[in-house]
Amino acid sequence: MPPRKYPNILITGTPGCGKTTTCELAAIATGLTHLEVGKLVKERGLHDGFDDEFQSWILDEDKVVDELEPEMQQGGRIVDHHGADFFPERWFDLVVVLRADTQVLFGRLEQRGYSSKKIEENMECEIMQVVLDEARESYRPEIVVELPSNTVEDMENNVERIESWVTQFVQERSE
Repeated sequence: MPPRKYPNILITGTPGCGKTTTCELAAIATGLTHLEVGKLVKERGLHDGFDDEFQSWILDEDKVVDELEPEMQQGGRIVDHHGADFFPERWFDLVVVLRADTQVLFGRLEQRGYSSKKIEENMECEIMQVVLDEARESYRPEIVVELPSNTVEDMENNVERIESWVTQFVQERSE
């Protein structure tokens, strides 16, 4: 891909760690476009059906990549998804992995009404740092950043860090 004036950022983490809120706030702060992959999967039919056990759509990775490719080439996107390993490495200039303490995460997942099996699976995923390891294996180490997401203050600090990073990215490409 040709150099972009505006960066693409992946914000990822276990469900319940604050990805969507952080993405929404970061999009407002930076002017970048928030792409919530789960929402797009449902709205644009980028799935292979519905999983009744986990009450979620079965993501078709190829359809997602094909659908998002033109937008990602433009730059200026913040991608919001709980997985990191199937997106092309060339898409992202920054990968943020949000982490939450297990007691915080448990409460958030319970509030969402997740089944005990779904809560257990997501808790295990966070404890075993599955998403962080996926990100580290899928992208250059220098673009992967792990940030805490337990409190409103954490989220505000994360958004400020992302905003500063975007400003620096854009300035470097304008010189």
